[in-house]
Amino acid sequence: MEKLNNVYKKAVQSVKQRIIDDLMTYMEQMETAPSLHNYINDRKAFLQQVWTNVWSNKAASAFTWKEKFQYLLDNGIMVENPEKKLIKRLFRQKIKDYANFDSEKWLEKQYQSNGEDWQNLYENAVKRFEKKISIQKEKQTMLQVDEAILRWAEEFFQVNNEQLFLLVRYATGKQLFLDLQASTKYKLIGSHWQNEKLVANGAFTSGDYKILADFLHEYTGELVAAEDWGRVYYDYEYYGDRYENFVIQSVFDFFSEEFLEERNQLASIYEEITGEALQMGNVSQLLEEELMDIAMDFFNELQDEYVEDLLAFSSSPFSLEKHRALYHQQLTIIEQRRLEEERERQQQIVRENQILANVFEREFQPPTERSVHYILHIGDTNTGKTYQALQKLKAATSGCYLAPLRLLALEIFDTLNQEGVPCSLKTGEEEKIIAGANHIAATVEMFYEKDTFDCIVIDEAQMIADKERGFSWFKAITKANAREVHIIASKNSKGMLLSLLEESSVEVIEYERDTPLEVELQPFKMNQVKKGDALICFSRKKVLETAAYLQQKGKRASMIYGSMPPETRKAQIRKFINGETTVIVSTDAIGMGLNLPIRRIIFLDNEKFDGIKRRRLTSQEVKQIAGRAGRKGIYNIGKVAFMQDISKMKALLTIEDEPLQTFTIAPTSAMFERFQQYSHHLGDFFVLWLKFKNPAGTVKASLTQEMDLYKLVKGTDIEARLSMDDLYGFLHFPFSAYDASLTNLWLETMKAIVSGNELPEPIVKRGNLDEVELSYKAIGLHLLFLYRLGRRTEAYYWERIRTEVSIDANEHLKKAMKKMKKKCKRCGRNLPIDFPFPICDHCHTLNRKPVHVYQK
Repeated sequence: MEKLNNVYKKAVQSVKQRIIDDLMTYMEQMETAPSLHNYINDRKAFLQQVWTNVWSNKAASAFTWKEKFQYLLDNGIMVENPEKKLIKRLFRQKIKDYANFDSEKWLEKQYQSNGEDWQNLYENAVKRFEKKISIQKEKQTMLQVDEAILRWAEEFFQVNNEQLFLLVRYATGKQLFLDLQASTKYKLIGSHWQNEKLVANGAFTSGDYKILADFLHEYTGELVAAEDWGRVYYDYEYYGDRYENFVIQSVFDFFSEEFLEERNQLASIYEEITGEALQMGNVSQLLEEELMDIAMDFFNELQDEYVEDLLAFSSSPFSLEKHRALYHQQLTIIEQRRLEEERERQQQIVRENQILANVFEREFQPPTERSVHYILHIGDTNTGKTYQALQKLKAATSGCYLAPLRLLALEIFDTLNQEGVPCSLKTGEEEKIIAGANHIAATVEMFYEKDTFDCIVIDEAQMIADKERGFSWFKAITKANAREVHIIASKNSKGMLLSLLEESSVEVIEYERDTPLEVELQPFKMNQVKKGDALICFSRKKVLETAAYLQQKGKRASMIYGSMPPETRKAQIRKFINGETTVIVSTDAIGMGLNLPIRRIIFLDNEKFDGIKRRRLTSQEVKQIAGRAGRKGIYNIGKVAFMQDISKMKALLTIEDEPLQTFTIAPTSAMFERFQQYSHHLGDFFVLWLKFKNPAGTVKASLTQEMDLYKLVKGTDIEARLSMDDLYGFLHFPFSAYDASLTNLWLETMKAIVSGNELPEPIVKRGNLDEVELSYKAIGLHLLFLYRLGRRTEAYYWERIRTEVSIDANEHLKKAMKKMKKKCKRCGRNLPIDFPFPICDHCHTLNRKPVHVYQK
C-alpha cells in the first residue's frame, strides 16, 4: 500500500506539470491573459483525460507482473490462466478505480482567487513563445549562412582542387623522402599473436617500392592504442595509418592557408546575414565532412602514385606553376606506363590460367577405369561394418589398414598380431616393422600411392569432408592400388562416395544396428551414474572435474580426451575393459573408432565450442557418440541420456543427416613437380593455390598452418636449400603449430637440418599434467623429423622416452583428479559438478564482473 501511495503522489505531480505546460501553450499567442473559465471550457477534454493516462501508465510501469497479479487477487479478481498480457490489461482497468485527481478543482483552487499568479503565468508563457520564435529565426539565419558557405566552398574547390592536391602531393613526397632516408625498416616475426614482435630489418630502399601503397604496408615500429567494445588493446602501426592522418591534416592546414586569401568575399556574405565577423572556426567546422571526403580522395589517389614520381617533387621548393607542369607531364607518362602494365597483367592472367590448368586442375579428376573393386561399408556407429571389413583384410595375402587416428592404427596393429596375422605399424611419429609381415596398419596420411596390396581398408571415410585433413582420404580412395578397397563410412557420405567412384567397380553393403538405441525420458542426474556408463562433455577441464567428482563419490572412472597421449588413452581404456574402472568420462574423442562395452551414453552438455563459436551438437555428432552405447551379448539395448532438452536431442538421433556435398582437396607431390617448370618459390605456389578455383563439389584445404610456418622461413637458407616438395612436407607436419614452444622447436630443427648441425632435442618436463602432455607433443614432433630423415635408431630411443612420459601422464591424471574442483569463475566458490552455469548464484545476483588489467 505504501508503494501505491508513493506512485500516486508522483502521478499527481506529473499531471500538475502537464496541465501547466498545456496552459502556457494555450496562453502564449494571446494578446491578453485569458480567463480561467475560458481555458477550462476550451480544454475540458484534455483535463478529463490527462489523469487517467498518467496514472495508469505510472502504475503499470512501477509494479512487477507478480505484484499486479497479487493486486488483482486482493481485489477479488481471479484469473484461471494468468498470462502476462492478460494480467497487464486487467491491472490497467482495475487500477483506474484506486484514486482520482480532479484537475478542474485543482486549477480553480490554484488560480481562481490569485490573479497575480495567473498574470505571471501568462507573462512567462509569452516570454517562452518569444524565445522560441527567436531561436527559430536564429536557426533560419544559420541555415542561410551554412548554405552560403557551402555554395562558396563548392565554387572554391572547383577552382582550387588541383592546387590543393598538388600541395598535399608535394608534402607527401617530402615526408616519403624523409622516411626512406632516416627511418628503420621492420619485419614481424612469430607465428601467433602471443609471440609476435617487430625486429629491425635494415634500411629502406626506394627501388623496393613501385607505388606508394607498397610502402604503406611497412611497419613504423610504433605501437598504437585502439579500443574495441570498451577494451583497450595495442597493435603495431603501419605507415598507411600514419600517412592517412598526415594527408587529412595537410588538407585542413592548406585549406586554412588558402582560405585566408579568399575569405573577403565570404566574410562580406557572412556579415551581411549575421551582422558578425567571420571566424575561421565557423568555416572549418561546417566543411569538416567535405574536407574529410577530399582528404580521403587524395589519399586513395596518392596510394596509386609511383614512388619515383612523388620523390621527384621533394628536391625543390614548391612552385605551383612548376609543379603543375611537372605533374601533367608525369600524368602522360603514367598513362602510358599503366597501359603497358595492363597488357602485362593480361598476359600474366593467361600464363597463370595455363599454370592452374596444368598444375592443379588435372590433379582432381575422378579415377578412370581401374582394376580395383571398391566395397562400401555404410552404416551408423557400432553396426559391425569395421569388423566385416577387417575380416577381409585378415584373409588377404597382403593388406593395409588406414586409420584417422594413431590410436586406432595401434589398436588394429595389436589385434592383427594377436590373431596371428603379422602386421607392421606406420604413423608419422612411430614405426614398428614386424619381420615377415605383409600387412600394415597406418594413419591415413601415411598412405603411399605406389604401394600395392591385395586388400586396403580405409576407415571413417566420411572424414573426406574435413577441411584440414579430408584430402588424405580423397587421395587414399582414388589412388589406392589393390585388388579390393574396403571403405568404411557413415550413411550421409554414401552419395558422395558413389559419385566419386562412378567410373569404378563398386559394391555397397549397408548395415543396421543389432543393439537398438533407447533414449531415457527423464533428465539425467549425477547421482544416477551406474557401471558401464560413459559421461560425455566437451573440454579436458570438465572431464577432469567430472572424474574427480565421481572418485569422491566412490566410483572409479577412466578418462579420454583429445590431447591425451594415445598410450595413456589406451591404458585408460584397458582399465575400463578389465573392470578396474566402472565408468568412462570422455570428450567426443570416444566417438571415433573406439569399440567399448558401454551400457549408456550420457551427454552432460548438448553444446560444444568448435574453435569459432559455441553451438549445439549436430545430428551426425550425436549419432556418432550415442552409437557407442550397447554391446551385443553384454548390453543388448544401448541407452542414451541427456541432462536437458531431451525431446530436441532425441530428434537429432532419428532425423536423416544432410548428405555430404563436398570433399577436400590439397596440394600433392605431383603438383609441386609440375609447378617447378614455372617457379621454384613455394610462396608463388601458395599465391596460385589461393587463386585456383576448386572444382564443383570440392573444398580447398585452407593451408593455414603451412602458410603461417612458411612466413617464418621465407627468404631464408631453409627455403633456398630445400626442394619445394620437401619444404612443404615439413610445413605439413601434423603438430599443434598454435603452441609457441612447439613452433619454436620446429623452426630450430629446420635451421639445424639445412646447416648440418645436430637436431635440438625436445625439453622434457614432468612436473604436472600440462607439462607432461606438452612434453609428449614435443617428442612427437621430434619423432616426425627423425622418421622423415630416416634416423630410426634415434627414433626408437625417443619412442622409449615417450612411453615413459605417457606412463607419467597416467600418474599425473590421478593427481589432477584429486585437485580438480568445479569453481565459480568470478569468486572462486566451489560449485556442484552438475551446476549448469559457470558462475554461482551469488555472483549472478550481484552481477559481479571480473577485473581486467591491461598492459602495454
